[in-house]
This record gives sequence, C-alpha cells and structure tokens, in this order.
Amino acid sequence: MSTVPSVPSDDRASLTDDVPLAPLTTLELGGAARHLVRARDEGAVSHAVTWAAARRLALVVLGGGSNVVVPDAGVDGLVLKMETRGVTWGEGGLVTAAAGEPWDELVTATVARGWAGLECLTGIPGLVGATPIQNVGAYGQEASDVIREVRALERRTGRVVTLPASACGFAYRDSRFRRHPDEHVVLGVTFALRPGGAPRIAYRELEDALAAQGIVGDARSPAVVAAVVRALRAKKSMVLDPADPNRRSVGSFFTNPIVDGEAFDALAARAVAAGVVTTPAEVPRFDAGDGRRKVPAAWLIERAGFTKGLRRGAVGISSAHALALVHHGGGTTAALLALAQEIQDGVRARFGVSLEREPIVLGAVY
Repeated sequence: MSTVPSVPSDDRASLTDDVPLAPLTTLELGGAARHLVRARDEGAVSHAVTWAAARRLALVVLGGGSNVVVPDAGVDGLVLKMETRGVTWGEGGLVTAAAGEPWDELVTATVARGWAGLECLTGIPGLVGATPIQNVGAYGQEASDVIREVRALERRTGRVVTLPASACGFAYRDSRFRRHPDEHVVLGVTFALRPGGAPRIAYRELEDALAAQGIVGDARSPAVVAAVVRALRAKKSMVLDPADPNRRSVGSFFTNPIVDGEAFDALAARAVAAGVVTTPAEVPRFDAGDGRRKVPAAWLIERAGFTKGLRRGAVGISSAHALALVHHGGGTTAALLALAQEIQDGVRARFGVSLEREPIVLGAVY
C-alpha cells in the first residue's frame, strides 16, 4: 500500500493552508492559496513538487511577486514560495545565485565589484529565479545576454539538471521556462559577467541622460550607469517606493509589440489616417532584426486615448508611465484585467496590433 509523502516540517519548509497571496505581491491583489510552502533549500523544493504531484494538485511557483497577477479566486493548489539563498563568486566574472536571492541586491553587488553585464537591470524588483523565466530586460540589456546556465528541477522526473543558455529558448521577455511552466522549477542561475569591463549603453534615453550629466569615457563605470538607470526608473515609478502612489503595480504590464515590415506599414498608415501623426516616419520604432520593428507599447496606449493617471475605480494607469497599470487599494483582479483588456481592445481598434501582457496570471496555465 503506497503512502502520500508529507511536506517536511523541519526548517527547510513550512506548509500552511488558505494563505492570502495579495500581501506577497506588489499589486496587493487577489485571493488565497489553498496551500503554500516556503522553500528555503533545494530539498524543500523537491519535497514540495513531490507532495503536490502525489495529490494531483497544481503547483505554482512564486518568487518576489513583482510580475504576477493573482486571480480573485486565488490558487487552488500548492504555491511554492522560493526563499533559497546563496551567492557564489567564481573566477573570470562567473557568479551563481540561488533562485530566492533578491535580484536588485545581486545587481548592486556586481556593480560594486566593477563587474559589467547587469548594470542596466538595476532597480528591478523580484528574485533571481525569475530572470531567466521572463528574460528580464531594460535599457538595452537583457538577462539572456549574460546567463551562462540555469540549474533547475525537472518536475516530471525529480532530477536536477543544468541547462546551458542555448537550451533555454530565450526570446524577448520570454523563455522555455515561461512557455512551459510545468517542466521545471528554476533553482539557480549562473551569469558570465565582465570584471573591469565597460557597461553596455545601447538605449537612447540612457545615452542622453549620461550625456546631460557630462558622464563620458571612463567615467561610465557599471556603478555610475546603474545609478543613472535607477534614477530614470524612479522618475517612471518603476522602483519600489512605499511613498509612491503608483507603488502597487507590476511595472510594465504590456510588452512592446514586434511586427514585420508589412504590419508596421499598416500600423503607420492607420496612425496617419487617425490623425495621430502626419507622416509614417513619425511613428517610433526600433530595429528588432530580420526586417522587424519594435514599437513602444506606451506610445500606442497613449495615442489610443489612454492617458497617464486614468482611473477605473480602484485601478488605473500610472501617473508616471502609461505601461504600468496600478492598484490604488480596495480593488479586484477582475477590475485590473478588465482595464487591461480595454486597453488591448483600444490599441487593436486604432492601430491593428495586439498588445501582450507581460505579467503571469498565477494558475491560469493549469
């Protein structure tokens, strides 16, 4: 007769029932988890995966809660809260961090050492484990630029595997981990940075900010660039600040659409016809390779009539950035997602392109 394993009761994990998830997220929205386990080492992660599988429960991994949306009904399964810690500094710029390490603390530590590669990703909330899942990026830099490998638990077999970057399926704000969340639990990430290297400056806004402050040449160290990036993010309410009225958000709620040349021409023609611009050349775009264009979602949102500071009851658009949807308190996830859908419908009606949501709705894939 088989027995169902129990989640360990030692200090590796703590299992609780009917746990409110809103306080564990930056949006502060949503219902409770049927079960929640706090995993503080990899053994606890493995036990939790086995425990959920034995009971045929959905398993949802939660990190810092800064890029997730919790349904009002909560999550009818086991939420695995990653709290593993540990950073190992290796030779030649290699640094390995556990999935539960706070991302911004790791970035701060790398730039303090003069290691280039993560400086433009400062100020982003969340944990290390989320960076390969989302392929976190900002100001012309992406995590996949410097990820060497990802250590993960195979959920089906229980084996721990090490996946080179080439096996992670990285794309713009995407990866195999995001596309197939039931395959792995990320345990740790190894980054290949550049000790003493020059920071990556590949974004016009950042270049302009550095130039405006007279920061040129060797003065553009990783630490200096990180400080400028953090200031730019703060102006857009993209840095967590308890005093910020826009603080309850997930940052960018939509990704920038990437379209082929024909679709871009159609978009530009619609913009001209609607009186948004006078010529197609006025539509902002960035080269996305293979003849494709990346169009700023914030520009599309505002030109579709959705202004910064717009409110729909307890939810709305950030007063600092049109890409961020915010919760003002006392709201519901349903209202937030309804606003997101309203914006998506409005942009599609005006420009003929579809905006994709960036945050993950917990439990929606099961």
